[in-house]
Amino acid sequence: MFISRDKMTFGGRSRKRCHHAWGQLLAHLGENRREEAMLCSRHLWRLVAFAAVLVFAAPASAETIIDEWLNVKAPPAPELKAVTVDPKTTALLMMDFVPQSCSQQRRPRCLATLPKAKALLAKARAKDMLVVYSLIPVGTIGETLSEVAPTGKEPFVQSGVDKFYKTNLEQILKDKDIKTVIVIGTGANGAVLYTASGAVLRGMKVIVPVDVVSDVNVYMEQYVAYHLMNAPNIAGNITLTRVDMMRF
Repeated sequence: MFISRDKMTFGGRSRKRCHHAWGQLLAHLGENRREEAMLCSRHLWRLVAFAAVLVFAAPASAETIIDEWLNVKAPPAPELKAVTVDPKTTALLMMDFVPQSCSQQRRPRCLATLPKAKALLAKARAKDMLVVYSLIPVGTIGETLSEVAPTGKEPFVQSGVDKFYKTNLEQILKDKDIKTVIVIGTGANGAVLYTASGAVLRGMKVIVPVDVVSDVNVYMEQYVAYHLMNAPNIAGNITLTRVDMMRF
């Protein structure tokens, strides 16, 4: 919005005509009425001056994130930290290692994580840790990829992106007095992000080894790592690490 300076300040002839008309009006009023009119006039001019400040000081409309998209610079990478796992109070959550989520067609980056996921699973089992599998809403536990297949005695839940939603995952963890969960699998921006966040909101700590978390592209994985380290109520309760930085 643009308002000319002349109109805002009543400069030049406009101001002279205004003063002349105001003087004629005051001449027809009594002394008391003139004092009231002058007082009102001063308040009016103050309001006009304040309005002018607001108009001229208003910032230009901000661009949207879409407009600025190509100029956005990624923040510094979060720090990966070494962790020591307590097998008695920690569970390993194996997120959606099934063909519908982890395949060459769907997420080839997931297939690349399988060797390390298999190694981590073996360590957890060697320490007799609780291992819980998850599935997407369609499919069966028997479809789990052979590299990380369940033993048949390990519990599993089946849900969408939040594996706590309409499942007994929380009760499974409570029954074993679990205080920390290790979340691995795919997709990073689905099962990993929502289940890790859900665990924090239920009072647990979360460990996310980023080399066994995957998605359809590297940007998704980067976004999730940033989100977990910065989201309100979530940040501070999640540790990012690598498989080789974990001790049992």
